[in-house]
Amino acid sequence: MSPVRRLPLGASGPEDVRWDAAADRLLTGVADGRILSVDPAGGPPRTLAATGGRPLGLCPLPDGRLLVCDAERGLLRLDPASGRTETLLGVDGDPLWVCSNAVVAPDGAVYVSDASARFPLEHWMGDLLEHSGTGRLLRYELGAARPEVVLEGLQFANGVAVTGDGSSVVVAESGAYRLTRLWLTGPRAGRREVFADALPGFPDNLSTGPDGLVWVALAGPREPVLDLLHRSPPVLRRAVWALPSGLLPGPRPVVRLLALDAAGRVVRDLRRPERGYRMVTSVCVHAGRLYLGSLVESAVGMAELPGVV
Repeated sequence: MSPVRRLPLGASGPEDVRWDAAADRLLTGVADGRILSVDPAGGPPRTLAATGGRPLGLCPLPDGRLLVCDAERGLLRLDPASGRTETLLGVDGDPLWVCSNAVVAPDGAVYVSDASARFPLEHWMGDLLEHSGTGRLLRYELGAARPEVVLEGLQFANGVAVTGDGSSVVVAESGAYRLTRLWLTGPRAGRREVFADALPGFPDNLSTGPDGLVWVALAGPREPVLDLLHRSPPVLRRAVWALPSGLLPGPRPVVRLLALDAAGRVVRDLRRPERGYRMVTSVCVHAGRLYLGSLVESAVGMAELPGVV
C-alpha cells in the first residue's frame, strides 16, 4: 500500500468518511459533533452542521440529504443546505442504544447497526472484553414509527454495506472478527449466514466501492490476549475490564484494508506499517484514491489505490 497523506481537520476522530456523489465532496463527522466537508487538496475543512452529539456512520441520500448515525442522539437526517437535522430514531431505551452505521438498500429501506445494549461508545472496549453479543441490525422504512429488528446477538455490530449486486446487506461484528450477511433477494431472502470469518483484525466500517467490492477497514490486528479472554469465564472478562485504561491494549500503528466480492472472497488485502496514521475505522474509494477515517486521529488519511493509473 502507498504512503498515507494526512488531510488535517483541526478536530479529532473522523470515524467515518464518505464520498457524497450528489455534491461531489468528501464528508466526515468528528468528535465535537460537527459534520465536515473535507478538501482532498488539503485546504481547510468546511463545517456543514453540528449534531450536538457524536456522529459516526454517514450515508449520503440521492436527494442531497445525509443520514447521520449519532452515538448519542440516534439516527438523524441532515439537510446540508440549511444545516438542520431531524431525529428519525432516538436513543432513549429502544429502539437504539449506540447507533453506529447505516446504508440504504435498493428497495429504499435503511439498515442500521446498533452496536451494543451494554456499553456507550466511549466504553467500546468493554463490549469487546465482555463479549456478551447485544448488537443488532435494524431495518427502517423512512417515515415509519418503529424499525424492525432483523438480526440480533451480534458481537459489537458496526459497519453496514450492501453488496454490489444488491442481493444482501453485510454487517461487521467487530468483537467476532466476522462479517455477517442477511440475504435480501432470491430463495435465501431473510436468511442469515457468515459472509467472511476469522478476519485478521477488528472489522469496523464498511463501504461499497464503485467496482461493487465491499471494503473493510480493520481498526487493528487480532489480539491474542483478547482471543484468550473470550474463552475465559465472564467473571474474568469483567475483572479485566475493571483494570485502568492504560493497562488495556491500544491501537497499533498499522493500516490494513480488505476488499471482498459478493461471494465473500477477499480479492484485495492492502497493508502498511504507518506510524503517522493509527486505528483506521473506515475506508472509502473514489477516483483511484483511498480515503481513511480514524477514531483517534485529527486528520483524514488519503492514499493512492494500488494498480490504478
